[in-house]
Amino acid sequence: MNYLILVRHGQSMRNLKNVFTGWVDVPLTPVGIQEALECAKKLSSFDVDIAFTSKLVRAQQTLFSILSEQKRVGIFLHNESGMSGKGLHPDEFSPNEIPIYSDMALNERHYGALQWLNKAETAQKYGEELVHQWRRSYSVRPPEGESLEDTCKRAVPYYLEKIFPEIQKWKNVLVSAHGNSLRAIIKHIESISDQEIPSLELQTWVPIIYGYLDWKLLKI
Repeated sequence: MNYLILVRHGQSMRNLKNVFTGWVDVPLTPVGIQEALECAKKLSSFDVDIAFTSKLVRAQQTLFSILSEQKRVGIFLHNESGMSGKGLHPDEFSPNEIPIYSDMALNERHYGALQWLNKAETAQKYGEELVHQWRRSYSVRPPEGESLEDTCKRAVPYYLEKIFPEIQKWKNVLVSAHGNSLRAIIKHIESISDQEIPSLELQTWVPIIYGYLDWKLLKI
């Protein structure tokens, strides 16, 4: 059996201040780094072969903290024009090195005009019911932002085109990303309905593990 491991990043500077973060690129707090190291301990029995992450630093910090605890070195594979070097050749990696792919498709949901705003103050301004819809519904967008449905439309195709083929090659795959991009992938894997997905909550740093057996992904 090989495994797909999904990890929501540890506590970020904006999580700490209870603001809408979305695509705002903020780092982990010291607590968030410690959470990532605790996650690595939970994953000590899994040898990661390849990793995927978003373009946001908090997810990348979480990934590298996990890999460092496992004595693994992650090397980004760059697809941008003009980029060259060892990162383009995964077959040349040494045994303790693994390839990492980073893509905006795995970014957190974009909260639009709500980004940088305090969640409690926003609820007071617009009303708790409306803000709850913006945050938790499947299809309702916040002003100038993305709904979870929008996030699914970018995260799920990336999962199917880039991540799942690596699972089918019997590799252990680690994805370090965000609450909503991971909820989108889990919605697809577990066939969760549009009506049920708003109730799914993902805890920071606690890994969600699927085993690939008999050509199916099974939650461990």
